[in-house]
Amino acid sequence: MSTSSGGAVRLSLACWDYDRTRALQSGRVRPSGIDLIPLVLPVEETFHRMLANAEFDVAELSLSSYVLGFSRDDPRFIAIPVFPSRVFRHGSIYVRTGGDVQRPEDLRDRVVGVPEYQMTASVWIRGMLADRHGVPADSVRYRTGGLHDAGRTEKIPLELPASFDVTPIPPDRTLNDLLVAGDIDALYTARAPRAFAEGTVRRLFDDPRSAERDYFRDTGIFPIMHTVVIRRDVYEANRWVARSLLDAFTASKDLVYPELHEITALKSMLPWGVNEAEDTVALMGADFWAYGIEANRALLETFLRYSHEQGLARRPLTVEEIFAPETGGRLLI
Repeated sequence: MSTSSGGAVRLSLACWDYDRTRALQSGRVRPSGIDLIPLVLPVEETFHRMLANAEFDVAELSLSSYVLGFSRDDPRFIAIPVFPSRVFRHGSIYVRTGGDVQRPEDLRDRVVGVPEYQMTASVWIRGMLADRHGVPADSVRYRTGGLHDAGRTEKIPLELPASFDVTPIPPDRTLNDLLVAGDIDALYTARAPRAFAEGTVRRLFDDPRSAERDYFRDTGIFPIMHTVVIRRDVYEANRWVARSLLDAFTASKDLVYPELHEITALKSMLPWGVNEAEDTVALMGADFWAYGIEANRALLETFLRYSHEQGLARRPLTVEEIFAPETGGRLLI
């Protein structure tokens, strides 16, 4: 962090290349009082560099990693209620084609692979399975490791209650190969395993889109994967930057909505993208990718409950305390 010649606070921002952040990254939208230095990086690189060395002033970060760190002593970051990544995860559960796991309820007492136990996608999957399919998180044995590259470890060391069986796989094995071999019964993963394209692995939910739409109708939840965090020393030096960044991210995101409905000349290569946008608005409302606390309160409360129930957050957290008070959160004492 530094000050530019014009008096603005210069901040680095590490974030992936999303349609909803592109106007902010290009300079079309500028946060008030901030000279933003955008760094377009893959999410895995941003997460690693931020969690290991806090390299950036502002960064996209896994919601689960942030909550886990916040629940411990002296958290290094404070979040703003901006959510650059949201994904329904029914389609992220994989089982062997022809195997004996046919329904979500069959996962109880099974061995399941996850790249990291603490990753946000798996927190949502475990919570959804517990709430809706009678598969408590501690009724499954988890094996962690690389999906296609051996040797992956948790980005944040875990301190889980004894009721959770979470063990790394051998350092020379991958989750993809273990599932194909039958050494694990299922796989929760944000990225599709190679065996899925080969046909030896299938999605547990045959029609995940229908399952996810039903889930939204029942719960109102469009799962948040990532939030945006400010390094705490940067925030404490200029607490107003939290609100400035929230407003700028929101303005950037709101520019995208009209483009989703542009039919004269398609902005996207998807031929029926406009129809999909219309269907989405009909189901989820006009601001279906909302930022801010109140629009996401019930969803965030559910995630915080999952994090604690699954042994990740050390204590129950409230929505207000995890976000900067300038953005609608609660003042930290």
